[in-house]
Amino acid sequence: MNKVLSSAQEALKLVKIQDGDVIMLGGFGLCGIPENSITALRDTGAKGLTCISNNAGVDDFGLGLLLQTRQIKKMVSTYVGENATFEQQYLKGELEVEFVPQGTFAERLRAGGAGIPAFFTPTGVGTPIAEGKETREFDGKVYLMERWLRARVAFVKAYKGDRHGNLVYRKTARNFNPMMATAADITVAEVEHLVEPGQLDPEAIVTQGMFVNYIFQGKNYEKRIEQRTVLPKPERR
Repeated sequence: MNKVLSSAQEALKLVKIQDGDVIMLGGFGLCGIPENSITALRDTGAKGLTCISNNAGVDDFGLGLLLQTRQIKKMVSTYVGENATFEQQYLKGELEVEFVPQGTFAERLRAGGAGIPAFFTPTGVGTPIAEGKETREFDGKVYLMERWLRARVAFVKAYKGDRHGNLVYRKTARNFNPMMATAADITVAEVEHLVEPGQLDPEAIVTQGMFVNYIFQGKNYEKRIEQRTVLPKPERR
C-alpha cells in the first residue's frame, strides 16, 4: 500500500478535519513538532478544536498559530509557559485547559495506544489534579485513576520515513510522537527524509508502518529554539 501524499494540504483534505475534532500533535517544546501539518491545519479554518500536545507553542509558531486564529477550544498539555496568547485567552475564559503532569501525560498516551482505558498512579494524589477523580488504595498507598488519551487524528513528525510508513526519529524530536502515532484513529506523519522500503535500519525503526495512515515529506522547517542558553565567555588571564 502506497501511503505517500504530496503535501500536508493533501493530507488535510483526506482526513477531513471538522469543527470540534480532537487531535494530537507530537513534539517537545518547539522540537519535533509537525510544522507543515500545523500550518495546513490553520488554513482549513476548523474551529472548536481540542488539541492534545505537550505544549502550546509560542505566540507566532507551533500551536501558537492556531491560538492566534482562535481555532483551539481546549488544550490538553503539560506546559504552556512560553505563550502569551495562550495566557490571555485562558485568563479571559476563552480557552479551556486541562493540565496534566508530564509523566501522566505520557502514560495516558501510551494507554490510549495500548487499548487500556484507565490506570492508577500516585501522581497528583492530594492536589487539585485529583479533584473529581476516583482514588483507590493498593498495598496501603493511595492512587489516582487516570483515563487514556485518544484522538481522531494524530499529526506526528519524524526524521526519516519510508513509503510503508515506518518512522525513525532523531533525539529530543522523538518525544511524544511515537505514542501519539498509536493513539489515534488516523495518523499522519510528516518526515524530513522520505526513503524507499528497505533503506531504514530495522533496528532503528520506532513507529511501525501499521500505525501510520498517511506520510509526506515536509519542507521549509524552521526548527526554532525555544530558549537559547549559552555559557559566558571565560575570562582571559
